[in-house]
Amino acid sequence: MNSLKNKVAIITGSGRGLGKAIAERYAALGADVVLNYSRDKASADEVESNIKAMGAKVISVQADVSKVDDIKRLFEEAKKAFGKIDIVVANAGIEMVETPVTEFTEEQFDRLFSINTKGAYFTMQQAALNVEDNGRIIYVASSTTVFPVPGMAVYGGSKTTPRYLVNVLSQEIAHRGVTVNTIVPFAVDHSGIFAEEGSYPELRKSLIDSCPMGRLAEVEDVANIAEFFASDLSSFVNGQHLVVNGGANQ
Repeated sequence: MNSLKNKVAIITGSGRGLGKAIAERYAALGADVVLNYSRDKASADEVESNIKAMGAKVISVQADVSKVDDIKRLFEEAKKAFGKIDIVVANAGIEMVETPVTEFTEEQFDRLFSINTKGAYFTMQQAALNVEDNGRIIYVASSTTVFPVPGMAVYGGSKTTPRYLVNVLSQEIAHRGVTVNTIVPFAVDHSGIFAEEGSYPELRKSLIDSCPMGRLAEVEDVANIAEFFASDLSSFVNGQHLVVNGGANQ
């Protein structure tokens, strides 16, 4: 079993969904965890309680990743609480689907790129500045960055750009033993736009039909890869983008 004992991990957007699953997995492996949320304190409090019940140390920091000062404060609070940072997961993001190119607005574009692109860029910048040698930086992208889906031009585009940053950053700080990698998940059941039962039925069906395994991803499927990238098993895996989609063709 992998161990993250004596490691400190920041996971942005960890009050629910993928971020919650990754935070709880890291805590179960022995890491001290820094949770991050933007508005939903109640959900973050629930995750914090779950982690404390595991016997791990945890703090929650409210920070809006679209604001650089908030990101800097998140890292400052983490170091103040735990003295160091070993693992950073840039997970925070929002989705927008079923919106054709001819219909998205400037406001929608700015909002998605502010959170998904700017937020990921400056989170990884702070990670590069603060993570310990031999640390881990992980970006959570989307399979729409590999397989374009109609109606997701803005969402997919906003998640694509940080993948380029992963490529560059993985070269710039590799001499410190720090790895930088991307998780590229398929649509995830019980998370994001599919958090509510019965949401987006036509899109759900088309995605499931495209997957040879006949299902969407689950949060644990993504947490498994987050565990791998955070562990010593991936110490020579750098600048990679691991698609987690059950062989789906979109």
